[in-house]
Amino acid sequence: MRVFLTGAAGFIGYHTAIRLLERGDEVIGFDNLNSYYDVSLKEARLARLKAHNGFHFIKADLADRTVVDATFAAEKPARVIHLAAQAGVRYSLDHPHAYVDANITGFLHVLEGCRHHGVGHLVFASSSSVYGANRKLPFSVNDNVDHPVSLYGATKKANELMAHTYAHLFGLPVTGLRFFTVYGPWGRPDMSLFGFTRNIFQGKPIEVFNYGHHARDFTYIDDIVEGVVRTLDHVATPDPNWNAEAPDPATSSAPYRIYNIGNHSPVQLLDYIALIEKEVGKKAVMEMVPAQPGDVPETYADVDALTAATGFTPATPIEEGVKRFVAWYRDYYRV
Repeated sequence: MRVFLTGAAGFIGYHTAIRLLERGDEVIGFDNLNSYYDVSLKEARLARLKAHNGFHFIKADLADRTVVDATFAAEKPARVIHLAAQAGVRYSLDHPHAYVDANITGFLHVLEGCRHHGVGHLVFASSSSVYGANRKLPFSVNDNVDHPVSLYGATKKANELMAHTYAHLFGLPVTGLRFFTVYGPWGRPDMSLFGFTRNIFQGKPIEVFNYGHHARDFTYIDDIVEGVVRTLDHVATPDPNWNAEAPDPATSSAPYRIYNIGNHSPVQLLDYIALIEKEVGKKAVMEMVPAQPGDVPETYADVDALTAATGFTPATPIEEGVKRFVAWYRDYYRV
């Protein structure tokens, strides 16, 4: 089928596009190639995608309503995977407008395109950041998430609300996926694994936030992609058991679903660093620093809803995932 994929040159977008192309789908990739991080890495991902006959790329910005409308009208995608976003919790502290432009306005244009052009299913990226101040672990899609602690998390929560509105008003099937700390080959340079690995190779110090007391539910990229593709094929439907007097946030009387995609196995930050040190073959020079505004101490995904719906449970061991990333880093940067 023809899939419109936003954020195609990004980390998750690239891997998702590869998976779709390899199974025979046609992919219309859309990305603005912004300079939030090294554009050459995005271009390298894109070059690999362009080697596939079923891939067509459009360089444009989702905030440009005219271009988005024209793309939907011309390409007529059967389904849409929306992964484009302004990412990063800390970056949102100083660049709030970028998050509203990309994550709110851009998503509205995607929703409108789906609404007016008969898209059969929209799957969009949410984030574990929506859990914000929640401390009940593991994080469940059935729990309330009304206390964001970063603008990034707030925009992702807003995306879920916007998507539900379109599902309710226009019958658009939508599925939101809350990703938990994605890592792996071709990853983002602003993420901890990439930065730690680079600095350890170069003998430079690494900043360890919250004095190393963080724990994260690190999720390997292949597991994320498997979850994305399985939910794409599992079109959201109304929940016949949904009760308006005791509403479940993860389902609805509209064709709307929310799932966590996480490894459901939190790893302490210092243990994570030790795994990187082992694969790199060098000890890290660690600078212990306080937690940053917007950070949360721990993330931990309850994936029961995902497993029940799709039969898939993320399970790549952190040891294997870090090993694969460092091997890719050595090869890509020739170190």
